[in-house]
Order: sequence, then structure tokens, then C-alpha cells
Amino acid sequence: MTTIVHVVQHLRPGGVESVVLELARHGAATERHLVMSLEGEGVAAVAAWPRLQTDVDRLRFLAKPPGWTPGLVPRLARLLRAEGAVAVHTYHRGPLIYGGLAARLAGVRHLVHTEHEARHLESLPQRWLQWTTLALTRPRLVADAEHVATRIRARLPGWRPRVILNGVDTDHFIPGDRAVARAQLDLPREVRLIGCAAPLHPVNGQRLLIEALLGLDADTHLALAGSGPEEGALRRLVARQGLAKRVHFIGRLDAMPTFYQALDLFCLPALAEGLPLAPLEAQACGIPVVVSAVGGVPETACPDTARVVPAGDVAILSVALAVQLAAIARAVPFDPRPYVLARAEVRAMAAAYAALRHPGAS
Repeated sequence: MTTIVHVVQHLRPGGVESVVLELARHGAATERHLVMSLEGEGVAAVAAWPRLQTDVDRLRFLAKPPGWTPGLVPRLARLLRAEGAVAVHTYHRGPLIYGGLAARLAGVRHLVHTEHEARHLESLPQRWLQWTTLALTRPRLVADAEHVATRIRARLPGWRPRVILNGVDTDHFIPGDRAVARAQLDLPREVRLIGCAAPLHPVNGQRLLIEALLGLDADTHLALAGSGPEEGALRRLVARQGLAKRVHFIGRLDAMPTFYQALDLFCLPALAEGLPLAPLEAQACGIPVVVSAVGGVPETACPDTARVVPAGDVAILSVALAVQLAAIARAVPFDPRPYVLARAEVRAMAAAYAALRHPGAS
């Protein structure tokens, strides 16, 4: 049995963490996958994110304190040796520094590092730190979007990352009965329903989506899945605009396929983003999307069924939503699921990473 160790900064609900869990779950039968979180403690992490319960046997928590912790490198190296790690896969800067150096110290043969965003490379000190760490550890470098790969090539001379798109489990995210899904979530049945699934934070643009709703017919409603620091402000905005009966706050939700199945249309009007999973999940459920043209978000959009709009423009967003809903009302065929099956399926993602870890990989 080959042991693969994934090193992440923390195990809190998020896109990167979800990708790591899916990679661990979809490893080959001959592989044993462990996930090591630099920060946090197991009981608290599982309590905060119940999804971890099904993976608890493969999780390890190192309880790293805030700040630079050099003693963590030899400690992590000892853990890698004890677990018999043959390959280490790191995600983001901190795990690359600690996990990458520990892997080399432990004599681990195969090291893969995935970058999910590259905004930090605009800072000269961060760019120098990244280049130095990559030079010391020499991982096989991956970007999860062409947008990220382009920035890396521009900012880190000599590094040409491979692109492996994030994938979603299309056996889990499937089309379903809209009426049943709405009943389960206590959502109105006879309305047109737009949904957004993202933390309630200004960067995710839910405020823009609420404002865009003002330009749509009164029988168009909005469902927001997620929680976060912006919730109070968004609720006050909804009340001021007289939209309390049309905007539904779902809160944090584990049954995400049910949420997507309840929708007519999904929208992510983010102001900044990497390559998010939510548009892919929605499209795997057969739901067309409207997304903003930031980061890697356009790379998630089915070119035949999606609309990509400029970030931050409420008027254009409202028109795009109206056009999509009108096409759906006319029964224009909108099936983005084949796009996800062909381009962003979790098993294809897992196979691509497995090939990269293969002793013959260049």
C-alpha cells in the first residue's frame, strides 16, 4: 500500500479543503491517503465541519501556533517517515514551506505542490519567498486554473506549472426533482429561483445579487446558502429594499446537491476568486450559471449555457439574469452537465495527480 500525504494549512469549510478531501477519497485502491492539517485540533475541526466525520481516520492535526514555527519542519518530517509516505502533496504557501521542506528532509521521493491562486506573487517579498522555497524543494508544480498558471509563469521565471482543474464528484452532484428539493429546503415552489452558494462576505458579491434582484420580476426569488460576517448587513439591505419575501437565507448547508436541484439558475457574482467549486457543482446538477469575469471563474463556465459578466456591474448582472431566466422559461435547452463531465470530473482530476506522482512522471 502506497501512502500519499496531503498537507494543508487548516481543515475549515472551503474550496481547497474540499478538493483535498475528494482527492483523498478517490485515490487508487493501492493507495492510502492521509491529510495533515498544520493548524487546528481534530475534535473542534469535526464539530465545526461535520463533513470531516467520514474522513476522520485519515486526518492528522498538528496544532501549529500562529507565526513562524521552524520546529514544525523536523516534527513533520518524523511523521512522514513514521507513516511511510512515498509522496507528499502540498497546497498554498505555508504547507509548501513546512510540508515541502519536511518531505525533502524525510527523503520522500515525490513532491507535488498545487497553487490555487497567485495574488501573493504581486508582492516582491512573497514572490522571493515562493521562488526560494520552490528552488529548495523542487516539487512538480500544478496550477488549478490557466489564470493561475499564467501569473506563475509571469512572476516566477523558470517555473511552468501544469494545469489540473479542480474536479467535482458527478455521482454526488446530480440533477434532481426541483419540487422535492424546494420542499426539503422550505423554499417557495411556484417562483423562479436564483441561488448563490458562498460565504457571506463582501468579496463574494451577494450584495450585488440582491441589488440586481430589484430589476427582475416580482416572482423571481433569491436563495443564499452560506454564512459569514456580511450576513447582518445583507439582511438589513434586504429589509430596506422591501425584498424580505423574495430573499431566502439558507445558512450553512451540507446537502448541497439538494440546494442546486432547487434552483432555476445559479449565480456567483464574486469580485475576486480563484477557481471555485460551486459553479461546477451547480452545472453538474444541470443548473446553468451566471458568473463574474474574475480570476479563474470563467474557466468553470460552460461556454454553451453560461453567461460571464463584468465584476461589480449591477445593471449588467441584472440583465444577464433576466436573459437566462427568459431562455429557461422558453424551455431553451440548458444542460451544462456534459461540460463538467468532460472537463472537471473528480476522478479525472485524481487520475491526473496520480500520473504526476508516478515514478516515471517528468
